[in-house]
Amino acid sequence: MDNDYVIRSSLQCIQYVAPNTWAYMGVKKVLVNERTRYQHVLIVELEDFGKALFLDGILQSAQLDEYIYHESLVHPAMVTHGNPTRVLILGTGEGAALREVVKYSGVKEVVTVDIDYELIKYVKEYLREFHADSFRDPRVREVYQDAVDYVKGAVSTGERFDVVIMDLTDPYGPEVGARVYSMDVINGIHRLLSDNGVFVVQAGSSFLFPREYNAVYDIRKPTSPTLVNSMALTPLVLGSKYIGFPRAVEPGTPTQYSSSSVYQWPMRA
Repeated sequence: MDNDYVIRSSLQCIQYVAPNTWAYMGVKKVLVNERTRYQHVLIVELEDFGKALFLDGILQSAQLDEYIYHESLVHPAMVTHGNPTRVLILGTGEGAALREVVKYSGVKEVVTVDIDYELIKYVKEYLREFHADSFRDPRVREVYQDAVDYVKGAVSTGERFDVVIMDLTDPYGPEVGARVYSMDVINGIHRLLSDNGVFVVQAGSSFLFPREYNAVYDIRKPTSPTLVNSMALTPLVLGSKYIGFPRAVEPGTPTQYSSSSVYQWPMRA
């Protein structure tokens, strides 16, 4: 065998991608290997892709290409609304979605909801390359609660948000996140939307997991006046696949934008 193809890393990670597909990654360093009350948290530095977060053995994102996923999740929803002032993020995760939201100078409050305080503690300490200290922004309010319970409570108190971003683990991932992909929760989220509000959810891979992806898409249909699907190709995240982001918008809302129109939106450097 040619030496260029010999695996040299002494520490390896084999990641499940699909029923017949696995990804092999060399690991340079293990930073966190702990079990919280809700899930197993593994933060490592990969040989080729930088720092990476695994939850219950499933890769969430990697430093080299996470921006493709998070920018594709956040910016179409924010720009579609036009002038969002209150934003809700369900699933704080690496804090990278939050990083993108706080770039908008017109946003007055961002509420992040995550069930796992210990996870976010590790994220804040070890994944600054992802969140860029966005948790310190004074507009951010952190809530540590089950997303299902938060949505129910927010509906009962009449909360309203211009943009809701559901950045949870995949619908076929850990149970702690999968249970949020239900009709009752989706209906509740739609009741949280302000006039012309936008709701975006990552639904996993329509290519590798079409049944689960279509199930999320179908749940969204009855409550969404207009449902627009966008895709992003991430080289490493969950194994070189397209990830879909169905988003709900009001009829007549523009759903296609040129790069020049996007760059005109007021963002912080």
